[in-house]
Amino acid sequence: MRSVAVAIEHADEGFQDGQAPVSRTVDEVDQGRAQHYDLLAVLLGRAPDRDLLATLGGLRGDDSILGQPIEILAGTSRAAAAEIVAREYHDLFVGVGRGELLPYASYYLTGFLNERPLARVRADLESLGIERDLGMTEPEDHLAILLDCMAGLVAGRFEAEPDAARAFFGRHLEPWAGRFFSDLEQAKAARFYRIVGGLGRAFIEVEAQAFAMDA
Repeated sequence: MRSVAVAIEHADEGFQDGQAPVSRTVDEVDQGRAQHYDLLAVLLGRAPDRDLLATLGGLRGDDSILGQPIEILAGTSRAAAAEIVAREYHDLFVGVGRGELLPYASYYLTGFLNERPLARVRADLESLGIERDLGMTEPEDHLAILLDCMAGLVAGRFEAEPDAARAFFGRHLEPWAGRFFSDLEQAKAARFYRIVGGLGRAFIEVEAQAFAMDA
């Protein structure tokens, strides 16, 4: 079985050299998709440190629907202080008791934590041969973990059927991830993460449209 955890190394390396580490040959489009999943996974999985902010500051966007928020994220990262972003991350996702937002499928789909959506995620991970990393403290329906799984499926890091990524996205991300990213854009504590929210919302919309067209 392949273990799942937030792929910090993939996000950093992939966006630096333009090549995502993969276990099978993937085309340029899927490499780019996997890198976006990795980037969002790492930013939701932990507060970016100075090194990651420096990496993000070197990204280059364009006038496309995803290139524009990437360019804004790069500029914001160059001006950001790691300590301030870390405090923002804490207020948004950790807090005293709980953060402003709860990035879990169970919460967004049922209003409660550790409900049936988590059980469905665990069942699908088991069917894909992906096991929980022993060092992972978050339940598997945390959005960072789901994004990491999508990156692995798209980039071929996990052995799976060709349609596995579409199925996983439709079951575990499409029903709620866009709503979460929209909430992140509007969160009271969000400054740096408002930009992350805009990028995430745009990316989920693009992926949903692409999967629908290929159906």
